[in-house]
Parts: sequence; C-alpha cells; structure tokens
Amino acid sequence: MTDPAISADPYTATAQSDQPKRLHRSTTDRMLGGVAGGLAEYFDVDSTWVRVAFVASIVLPGPQLLLYLLLWLVIPQQ
Repeated sequence: MTDPAISADPYTATAQSDQPKRLHRSTTDRMLGGVAGGLAEYFDVDSTWVRVAFVASIVLPGPQLLLYLLLWLVIPQQ
C-alpha cells in the first residue's frame, strides 16, 4: 500500500495552503513603514535586497519617494 500523503509526482505536491498570497506591510521586518519587508515577503526575497534596490533607484529620475509613501498609505498592515 502506498501512503496517500506521499505523492508519486513531486511537481504536483504542494506544501503551501490554498489561500492566495496577500501583499501587506510587515510588522516584524520594518525599518520605516514595513513596505520593503512586506514586498520581500510577497516576492519571497530577502528584505535587504528590496531596500538596496530602492536606495539604488533613488539616483534614477522618477517619483520613487512618492511611490514609497503611496505604498505606505495603500498597503494594509499585517
């Protein structure tokens, strides 16, 4: 007999729940507003990389600071 918990196809077995991922501001991984921590959790990357990308983007022309403030207001807290 085979164990129903063990799938023969490793590509069909999932350890995640059926709930969709939700974007939220982090309450534990925060430096300012938790936006970078929340984005890092959502995209499954280290929050340091999100912060480095944001700081590096400051030298480019564009409304990066306004975008961060807008995300801070729009994204709900965890």
